[in-house]
Amino acid sequence: MTSLIRKISHWKLRTRTLELGRRTLVMGIINITPDSFSDGGLFLNPAAAVAHALRLLDEGADLIDLGAESTRPGSRTGNAAEAAVSADEEQARLLPVIEGVLAARPDAVISADTYKSATARAALDGGAEIINDVSGFSWDSKLAMVCAEYRCGVVLMHTRGRPDEWQSQAKLPADTLIETVRSGLSKSFEVATHAGIAPESIVLDPGYGFGKKYDENYILLARQAELLALCRPLLAGVSRKSFLGHALSPLHAGTPAPVEAREIGGIAALVAAILHGASIVRVHVVRPAAEAARIADAVLAAR
Repeated sequence: MTSLIRKISHWKLRTRTLELGRRTLVMGIINITPDSFSDGGLFLNPAAAVAHALRLLDEGADLIDLGAESTRPGSRTGNAAEAAVSADEEQARLLPVIEGVLAARPDAVISADTYKSATARAALDGGAEIINDVSGFSWDSKLAMVCAEYRCGVVLMHTRGRPDEWQSQAKLPADTLIETVRSGLSKSFEVATHAGIAPESIVLDPGYGFGKKYDENYILLARQAELLALCRPLLAGVSRKSFLGHALSPLHAGTPAPVEAREIGGIAALVAAILHGASIVRVHVVRPAAEAARIADAVLAAR
């Protein structure tokens, strides 16, 4: 059973090391895009994105995750050569925000949410500490080598297929689902270490909402602790995901709850994720998430 308990470990980033496991770290999300499912367009302006990042840090965010290409369901994503957002456009959105945040808060820990090696290199040159790849090093063969070169922290997410394929995927039996996620993350870990990335630089993400049917996300959440057997810390991103909206539909006249009505449900899922082994949570609204994480951490400490 010891493998199913969150342990204290250290996450080696580009210029520093973070302790994981004693206290849940909160990663604040900023989408520098016109079309993200939750807040598309709100932070496309660099000044607005920088101001929001500073607010999230003031509210208790330990890390800021900046993404400049939407990976919402149905988007044309996954091939760097044919992506809806080119690497040049992605960098034009992303780099001014990295620069602005670090100018105001030089000690801020910034994660760049990208699967493109060219954008990752530019972000790391600009001061990012972490590359958060939703494809787990499966969409750009050069990305692992870039991360190894910079010795940065990495988040490797499990994604089943590409966003434009998710709606047509068959539902998996529970055991098959867990094994699919486990084996996918294990493969990503192997790609990373083979490229020369240190194991202590790697965090794994089960990929809630990424190629999982609505109820599959709850199976994954209930059994998330089984993934601790991979011996790496876990990051959980459940904030505002559509599976929350579907569970809340009885309270919304039988239709899925809209994005703006998923915050409390998201907090419930966040607490479940922490109690089932997550060391980092990725959220849109930081203050209530940070408070909920403190309570969940107190429960874990008491256990």
